[in-house]
Amino acid sequence: MSVTEQLREQILDLIHREVVLATGCTEPGAVALAVAKAKETLGAEPQSVTLRLSKNVFKNAMGVGIPGTGMIGLPIAVAMAVTAGDSARGLETLNLTSGQIDTAKEWLAIHSDAIDIQVCDSADKLYIECLCHKDADTARTVISGRHTRFTLIERNGAPIVCDDRTQSQVQEASQSFCIESFAQVYAFALTTDLKRLDFINQAVQYNEAASAEGLKGYGLHAGRILLDNAGSDIVHTVVAHTVAASDARMDGCTMPVYSNSGSGNQGIACTLPVYKYGTMKGCSAEQITRALVLSHLTSIYVKHGIGRLSALCGIVNASIGVAAGLVFLQGGGYAQISYAVKNLINTIAGMVCDGAKPSCALKMASGLYAAFVAAELACHNHVVEETDGLCEYDIDNSIRNLGRLGHDGMNETDNMVLDIMTHKQYKK
Repeated sequence: MSVTEQLREQILDLIHREVVLATGCTEPGAVALAVAKAKETLGAEPQSVTLRLSKNVFKNAMGVGIPGTGMIGLPIAVAMAVTAGDSARGLETLNLTSGQIDTAKEWLAIHSDAIDIQVCDSADKLYIECLCHKDADTARTVISGRHTRFTLIERNGAPIVCDDRTQSQVQEASQSFCIESFAQVYAFALTTDLKRLDFINQAVQYNEAASAEGLKGYGLHAGRILLDNAGSDIVHTVVAHTVAASDARMDGCTMPVYSNSGSGNQGIACTLPVYKYGTMKGCSAEQITRALVLSHLTSIYVKHGIGRLSALCGIVNASIGVAAGLVFLQGGGYAQISYAVKNLINTIAGMVCDGAKPSCALKMASGLYAAFVAAELACHNHVVEETDGLCEYDIDNSIRNLGRLGHDGMNETDNMVLDIMTHKQYKK
């Protein structure tokens, strides 16, 4: 197995695009980015803000904590973008000072009626449209396909930026997906010069800091409670430290984390279990770095088929990445790593996404425990039969089958989840 130097450069560029720093859940962050850019294009503080969001964006933004505010949902994120948002900061638009957050809360208390949030039917599952209005002037921005990809920026109806390509056309353009097989993922992780992979350790530093903060007690306290009962068990300890970072992130912690494929939780999951397990087992720095790259890149490869936003929980692809990294750290080769991937596809393929919220930490724990089981079986050369479920003999076909399920097969499930979430009855 080998990769050409051209492909190696393309994969490096891909990882640098997909593994990036982000503050807060990425859907509210992307909405704030759209609002900030619209405000800047308008050139003044808007009198009204109208949002039109795809179902998946709305689902992932309605119940998650907004960094540093003690509040959930989009109105406070919009207020933060209006009063202090800077679009140049990308997915860190919501990383504000306490004073700026106080100003945003004051603005929201006065102008809550100025915000109109609508759910629209969009062909793109990641679609954010923002219209800002002041007197006779308007500004409109559209983000689609990727959390930071502006397809339209206009002022008073005149386009400043216009990219009317569909997402499928964008994928066929210059930044099209470069990986054709899982063998290429494996070869890249094992053969690329270590110095060129060292950047991945930045994700460890940031995501570990979020974990330490989460252990102080956020959300459901899942990480702290699991760690209190972990004793000397490595698996429980690894899972506890990982979900603690999700506890913090989903409950509105202001600390940024390195994300994967537009998701902070996926970035946390691809990073911390591999790093923690490797250090606790005494693996070398090179082994851990290559395992981290394998974990992140496997998740990116699997996620590509599922789609940026989906009815499938992102921990599905992230846990598959983790399983690959764990097997590598235990001395497994390409065959055993492929076994782990297939074992996990047949374990957690049906886990649905019901929005970003504090209980995502529980889903993360479930996915990670399953990853350890899948990896353990694979290291003993046990793999699900090709007659079982979604998996085939060929690893890439198995991954494509999972992608078909998530991208095409669960659209009605997605609609039902959103309908349930928007019609729930709450305790009075």
